[in-house]
Amino acid sequence: PGMLERMREELEGSGGAVRVVAAPVGAAVSAVGAVSAASRCLELRVEFREWTARYSPGTPGSCGAVVGPSVLLLRSRDLFTLPFPLDPPVPDAVFIQAALRGWGVRVMPAAFPAAPPPSDPHTRWKEETSEAKRRRDLMRELGIKREVLPDGRERWHGCGKETPRCFGTVHARTPRYLLEGRWTPPCCLRALRETTRHVVSILEKSGVRYWLEGGSLLGAARSGDLIPWDYDVDLGIYSQDVAKCPWLAEVAAGGGPLEDPEGFLWEKAAEGEFYRVHYSRSNRLHVDLWPFYSREGTMTKDTWLGHPQDVEFPERFLLPRVPLEFVGIQAMAPNHPREFLELKFGPGAIEEPEYPNPQLRRRAQDVGDG
Repeated sequence: PGMLERMREELEGSGGAVRVVAAPVGAAVSAVGAVSAASRCLELRVEFREWTARYSPGTPGSCGAVVGPSVLLLRSRDLFTLPFPLDPPVPDAVFIQAALRGWGVRVMPAAFPAAPPPSDPHTRWKEETSEAKRRRDLMRELGIKREVLPDGRERWHGCGKETPRCFGTVHARTPRYLLEGRWTPPCCLRALRETTRHVVSILEKSGVRYWLEGGSLLGAARSGDLIPWDYDVDLGIYSQDVAKCPWLAEVAAGGGPLEDPEGFLWEKAAEGEFYRVHYSRSNRLHVDLWPFYSREGTMTKDTWLGHPQDVEFPERFLLPRVPLEFVGIQAMAPNHPREFLELKFGPGAIEEPEYPNPQLRRRAQDVGDG
């Protein structure tokens, strides 16, 4: 009794600092067995560029979300400024959109009583399945590809092995998400890491000499991982080693595309004399394999796509190749990677990497600001 009035007092007495007041429905049981609604409070940070909602344990007065069902009170003028004000499940939709806007959320220390759950197991299963689907649909609507839960587990809502990738055709080396101020979706980065580890393992077992190229080497030199906005991986290989790898040899002879036992798809690229390994037949996130050969001590190749960093280089950078941390493995790289990268990208490339087509992105930002 009186809970809604107390919620209204919290909202009106905050001076505008609090825009959402939430009260859990039902009580939660803590690890030591105490009943407390406050233990249902979570902090929430939405990382827009990374398509990620990150939850962590909260304390009363420092909350951004409530686990499980809850009653929300907010001003109607605030509610209807949200792009998705009533998308189910409504509390999750409001919490995420509030976090993006920096709205204060107050979670009440008391809870509304909960109705008893349905006793029929099949009915419970149907309700849980329906709720999970509504949540997946909401996350897609809000552009959340990954949720990081308080215990470190992750819930994924993006692309996978059996689905198309999360972005369409790349124009002028710039995926649309870059024009929207976002980085590569985390599910796509996960697929690229997995594909890279698979390809590197096969190349090494086959005796193919390879090395990290372009933006992939740049990411390895910077952080040991992909650049957050990269959408493919580039590896150089010695062209005379293609025959050593059964998958490459067969597609080079016109036998592709070929799906290997782990579901990765090998093919000869339509754009020229190089090869691609896709995450799957459905999901075309890929690793490009560029065959180089030495001509009087200079590494060159037969296909050039006009990228500024796509240039010849002295073979001495590969004599020897050196291991470098990349996507959780030790991958082979040119020796003196900084000198190699500055030859390709210019001075300061490691400290200040650029987007693939910065002029196009700047034009899109100017249009958006206008």
